[in-house]
Amino acid sequence: MKVCIAEKPSVAREIASVLGANRKCNGYYEGNGYQVTWTFGHLCTLKEPHDYTPDWKSWNLGVLPMIPPRFGIKLIPGNTTYQQQFEVIQQLLQSAEALINCGDAGQEGELIQRWVMQKAGVKCPVYRLWISSLTEESIREGFSALRQQQEFDHLYEAGLSRAIGDWLLGMNATRLYTIRYAQQKQVLSIGRVQTPTLALIVRRQQEIDQFKPEPYWELKTRYRGVLFASVKGKFTRKEEGEDFLKKVQDADFQVTDVSKKKGKESAPKLFDLTSLQVECNKKFGFSAEETLKYIQTLYERKLTTYPRVDTTFLSDDLYPKIPGILAGLTQYAALTGVLLGKKLPKSKKVFDNAKVTDHHAIIPTGVGASGLSEFEMKVYDLVTRHFIAAFYPDCEVSKTTVLGRVETVDFKVTGKEIVDPGWRVVFQETPKDTEETGDEEERVLPSFVVGESGPHEPVLKETWTTPPKPYTEATLLRAMETAGKGVEDEALREALKENGIGRPSTRAAIIETLFKRNYIRKERKNLYPTPTGVELIATIQEELLKSAELTGQWERKLRMIEKGQYEAQVFLEELKTMVKELVRNVHRTTGVTCPSCGKGKLLRGKTAYGCSEYKVGCSFRLSYRDCSADATDAAIRQKIEK
Repeated sequence: MKVCIAEKPSVAREIASVLGANRKCNGYYEGNGYQVTWTFGHLCTLKEPHDYTPDWKSWNLGVLPMIPPRFGIKLIPGNTTYQQQFEVIQQLLQSAEALINCGDAGQEGELIQRWVMQKAGVKCPVYRLWISSLTEESIREGFSALRQQQEFDHLYEAGLSRAIGDWLLGMNATRLYTIRYAQQKQVLSIGRVQTPTLALIVRRQQEIDQFKPEPYWELKTRYRGVLFASVKGKFTRKEEGEDFLKKVQDADFQVTDVSKKKGKESAPKLFDLTSLQVECNKKFGFSAEETLKYIQTLYERKLTTYPRVDTTFLSDDLYPKIPGILAGLTQYAALTGVLLGKKLPKSKKVFDNAKVTDHHAIIPTGVGASGLSEFEMKVYDLVTRHFIAAFYPDCEVSKTTVLGRVETVDFKVTGKEIVDPGWRVVFQETPKDTEETGDEEERVLPSFVVGESGPHEPVLKETWTTPPKPYTEATLLRAMETAGKGVEDEALREALKENGIGRPSTRAAIIETLFKRNYIRKERKNLYPTPTGVELIATIQEELLKSAELTGQWERKLRMIEKGQYEAQVFLEELKTMVKELVRNVHRTTGVTCPSCGKGKLLRGKTAYGCSEYKVGCSFRLSYRDCSADATDAAIRQKIEK
């Protein structure tokens, strides 16, 4: 028998149906030469500290850092269902002629399956099913082109390095800071991605709290119902603005120039997971976790392709299949009808092999959608409309700039006219109300003629500078994607993805973890740090634990491991060195404020305690002859008082 291991019972059922393994047994399906079984996501996990040595069971500063000589795995304890299913897998593998890894086609899916195989002890040849959707056609194609398991060794190494890296930093840093700084049995949870993400939110709140609003004045005038702005820009002094206002009050407005520039706007990009989560948060208020749940359901129901992806492009080999997918979207026949039967465009903005690694962008499969919940339908509709729009013509626009003058003061307004909506009809978009949005770029202007003139209504408007906005889940996901750099430009954001913190598949879980640990809270759509979250970031002195940029560099190395461009062992040695240094530094730093300068903290040196402000002149010393090197903070304070 050939044994297939899927990641979930529902996926195993789909695969078994296609293979003809229709006999339901205890924990697997059988038939036509196949046995199809499943895991429940993770059945195995890395061993806990006490599994390596009893000394690591108690939280003790003296045993840190905890670095096992060799990492091991174990079944997730305390779950009889997991235990029983693992025994089924183990039994099937004893007599298997071949094993087919049918786990989710991604880094986490590879890790889940490899750990189960490793724990069960596989002796037969192993193959990999690598597919992007669960349609019957896709499963059949995948089984007709099974790949060698070894092709995915780098993917597994990256997943394993990520798991070990998270263990090394999380276990050691959490215990280190909890022992050193926590009060009243509180656990200070620290993570490789979680802590830099929390630091982003805390720093944003600090920027908001420290912001001092300042007034400025803008000179504007309304001519023929259109609001023109002075090209002088903002006035920081009201008197200066009033001087300009006086100049324009008694003279007519004259149009000095009208220029029109035709342009084209491409359809929105297809979705990767992050951009889908961002859009669903903006449009529907869904959390990142909720969007991931809905799109995962759509994938498992064969309606959309694999969701945990970080590319917005399709591979060239998908191009011949596009007409068939469009034809299957019968609910959208009014939109797809104009595309069917025509040669579809093959734009580099949609098809680019160089931008596709394991999987392509999220698109519909062409299977008819029915029985969806309201929220699932919203996500499906968004994905489908983006897909259809990608094959529509560009939207043709005409950008108009009108210049005017009153006496010696110049004014300007810009607007946009949609000449041919193109892809916009897919979204039923209409020009926005400028007065509501404040975006004059979107305004459709009336016709102006150079030389015309007439009365106008000038006004000097007082406005105050505004603080940065709190993060929403949408803007936080973007910040995680670019390691904290606020980037609006799509091309630049795409380039920064290599250094993003977390992965598309894990960012939602990281945000949920911050909620569960009471480090952040949500008010409407905005995210705010709790006092506990603020206190944790203030407590952590080590910048590397809080740095989104540094964490982004680690993520880049993990991606390089996945591509075979970096050694997993080198990455882990770097992390081990960092953890050792972290323990050394925290142990070296006390929580005692220097009694001399009142600014620094006392540090443990070779022969004495000294002030952390020694570089700027504080010369305080407390010899180890007077106070031992391993004294508690309380003992050090007592000695100083004496």
